[in-house]
Amino acid sequence: MSEPRFGPAPEAPKRFYAEASVIETESGFALALDGRTAKTPARAPLAAPTRALGEAVAAEWAAQGERIEHLAMPLTRLLMTAIDRGAPDAGAWRELIVSFLKSDLLCYRAESPADLVERQTGTWTPYLGAFRARYGAGLALAEGVIAVTQPDEALDAVRARLEDLDAFALIAAKAATEISGSAVLGLAATLDGHDGDAVFAASRLDERFQAEQWGVDVEAAAREAGLERDFLAAARFAEDLK
Repeated sequence: MSEPRFGPAPEAPKRFYAEASVIETESGFALALDGRTAKTPARAPLAAPTRALGEAVAAEWAAQGERIEHLAMPLTRLLMTAIDRGAPDAGAWRELIVSFLKSDLLCYRAESPADLVERQTGTWTPYLGAFRARYGAGLALAEGVIAVTQPDEALDAVRARLEDLDAFALIAAKAATEISGSAVLGLAATLDGHDGDAVFAASRLDERFQAEQWGVDVEAAAREAGLERDFLAAARFAEDLK
């Protein structure tokens, strides 16, 4: 059997517009490229529910250079996903967030070294306390990799809150949860008004501790930069919905 051949990555499409702006329409605050409203991949109007979010999306398009780099437009990607996939996938998004809560990053603590244990306690415990205050139920902690069962009261409280969210708020919470590996942190950044930079830093506590001990890996640092960009975009997306 012949070896698979991998060609160069496809080139980003050329920029085909001069101006990106926002037009208020029946669908919301729509992206307009040279005055023509843009569409999602499913051919729906690319329109945000608030002017603030619409303007932020338009700013991403205005900032593009000679070619359109979709990875550099995280708000646009979130908006497109909410519009095209929100109706069929909202229930799955809610359950995905709850599934992260069942094995939440913040609930699994290191047994050693002492410096890491102390840092986890000092950074993560306040977020768990805020979670308890918000949802009326706390989460169980474990050391090492031993699985721990989370109380149904906490899971049900989160489900109930997620039921009240539309597709736009849900996609932001889902993205932040997946990136951080923690529903506690994802919800804190997108629904509860916590500072996005601080929340992302909390999600990377273990990795940054290891980098302090062994040095920074260039590829890992580049990956973290991409994760940070997308996490902060999810937090910005949620903020602009208000």
